Amino acid sequence: MSETTEKSEITEDDVMEVLGDIYDPEIPIDIVNLGLVYGVAIKGSQVNIDMTMTSPGCPAATQIVAEAKYLVEELDGVSEVNVEIVWDPPWDPGKMSEAAKESLGMF
Repeated sequence: MSETTEKSEITEDDVMEVLGDIYDPEIPIDIVNLGLVYGVAIKGSQVNIDMTMTSPGCPAATQIVAEAKYLVEELDGVSEVNVEIVWDPPWDPGKMSEAAKESLGMF
């Protein structure tokens, strides 16, 4: 048995799992299932997240970005988190997961 039990490097799945704990306060669905997370790039211990909001005037944008940054920074092996809000492509309900659409009664 090896004595080295180091955690493997941070993965996109690790980041997406944590981001799945963040809910849009106006819609009772997490930001991953809403389709707001467009991409995660990991460079060593730095995590860069591209995400959007449901609209440019989203009143919860600051809160959601701060929570994303905070939760991802708490992951082992992460030293820096950058969250960038992007508007291209614009968000639309088609980006939501099937589970999210079902929970909102969209078929």
